[in-house]
Amino acid sequence: MSFLSTSDVEAAPGSPDRAGGKVVLWLLLGLLVVFGGLYVAAHYAAADKVPRGTTVSGVSIGGHPQAEAADRLQAGLADQVSAPVEATVDGTPVSIEPTEAGLAVDYEASVAEAGGEESWDPVRLWNYFTGGDELDAEVTVDEAALAALVTRLDAEHGRPVREGTLTFEAARFTETTPRTGRSLDAAATGEALAGAWLDGGTAELELVEQQPEIDAGDLAEARESFANAAVSGPVALTFEQSTVRLQPADYTPALTMEPVDGELVPRLDRDVLTAMLEGKVAVDGAPVDATVALVGGRPQVVPAKPGVTYDRQQVLDGFLGLVAATGDQRTLAVDAEVARPDFTTKEARALQVKEQVSSFTTYYPYAEYRNVNIGRAAELVDGTLLRPGETFSLNDTVGERTRENGFTEGYIISDGILVSDLGGGVSQMATTTFNAMFFAGLEDVEHKPHSFYIDRYPIGREATVAWGAVDLRFRNDTPYGVLISAKVTPATLTTSGVVTVSMYSTKYWDITTSTGERHNVTQAKVRRVDTVQCHANEGYGGFDIDVTRYFEPVGANTETRAPEVFSTTYTPSDTVICTNPDAEDNIS
Repeated sequence: MSFLSTSDVEAAPGSPDRAGGKVVLWLLLGLLVVFGGLYVAAHYAAADKVPRGTTVSGVSIGGHPQAEAADRLQAGLADQVSAPVEATVDGTPVSIEPTEAGLAVDYEASVAEAGGEESWDPVRLWNYFTGGDELDAEVTVDEAALAALVTRLDAEHGRPVREGTLTFEAARFTETTPRTGRSLDAAATGEALAGAWLDGGTAELELVEQQPEIDAGDLAEARESFANAAVSGPVALTFEQSTVRLQPADYTPALTMEPVDGELVPRLDRDVLTAMLEGKVAVDGAPVDATVALVGGRPQVVPAKPGVTYDRQQVLDGFLGLVAATGDQRTLAVDAEVARPDFTTKEARALQVKEQVSSFTTYYPYAEYRNVNIGRAAELVDGTLLRPGETFSLNDTVGERTRENGFTEGYIISDGILVSDLGGGVSQMATTTFNAMFFAGLEDVEHKPHSFYIDRYPIGREATVAWGAVDLRFRNDTPYGVLISAKVTPATLTTSGVVTVSMYSTKYWDITTSTGERHNVTQAKVRRVDTVQCHANEGYGGFDIDVTRYFEPVGANTETRAPEVFSTTYTPSDTVICTNPDAEDNIS
């Protein structure tokens, strides 16, 4: 026997059940149309309006389109946004302009946040008809303006953090004690100001403590691990058999201590150290003799420098470890080849060049050739060092007067008259140097006075020179070295030129002098010269003169020396008349 379920029985056409289903279907379709129409109507009613009853920072903007609501909000907040923000910094009242803090209202964003935007979202439609929240305006903060405000408030109410530092100076180091700071946190400050701005409240701004990156412990570690040893004493670099000793004052300009990851780390300025080493050794391999030079107006020994060819990188790489070491470890053996100087520092000190023993000054009238030639001669003479027994030669020291050697044409005396030639004026340097030698008590080897007297020179105590013919020579016959200084102040149209030659040594003689009367006076002649190079001259007579130099021993000197007489015969300076119409003195 078989059974049929009700699901297996299909409703017969025209049955009551079939008709009822159709009615339900049409009813549902009708409801859907009605609901859809209402939904569409609600959407268009809400559009982009803000939910009814909405207020933003106390300003009612509900039921208005987005753009209108933004305008209403801006108008409603006009007084509030222009009013200063009242605040306290650690309890101290301050008044802050909103623009200084970078505060501004984003009106469009505020309206959008309140729901003022067009949407098919049913929640949005529901909120429009049933909403009405009380919201705060969307406030923006300009970070740059806020940072500037925080900087100002920190300067007025806070305290900057002070980092611990350690710096080297000469043969010591100095420390800066670290200190905590108190400053505002920019993010918290901006949040507090924004929160109090439109509410009319007071923003309570708190200074927070700032810890230094380098604290007292870091300073102590830097001091104990490096700085104390670095200035404790000299370090030595050994180049074969030659040792260069470096004092802390020599190398500390190349040392710094820099903060790295919360600690002070030693750093080496390699360029500074290299330059310092070049002052101690001749790094091109050629040695430099010791000498004596004026430093600050006083003679000082300039130490010799061995000529060293060495591995510079070896020194640079090992130097920080060298200065941080103690005891015997403060010596670094450097791979090098060394050439030793001929004249050592010890020998230079033995010269005992300690003081000025003479100085003499002469003056000359303006002529540019004199400025050039006398200035160049002084440049070549300046710094000459005579060891005991050595002889000075002005011609050898100054060299031939050529354009290549820095000289120009001037006037010299030839055959009793002035003629143009290279190096004119150098005799001014010869005369000044002769007098400095004279009063230093050195031995006159060769000097020749001018053929006729020139009144700007001391009578009977002057000298001329001519390359290859006439020289000024004197010998250092003292047991000490002699340093020669020569300086020139150029002449101008209104001032005379000044030539000063000074000699430095250990004083050996006190020198005095006397000058006799003129005798054997001769008369000048008149000469007519028919050359283009003629220079007219108003002549004067010649004469003989005697000058005596007296020697008085000084200090450890036990010598006695008889007075020395310098006899000079000056020929007349002839009157010169230029007869050639094209002569230089006849051309205007």
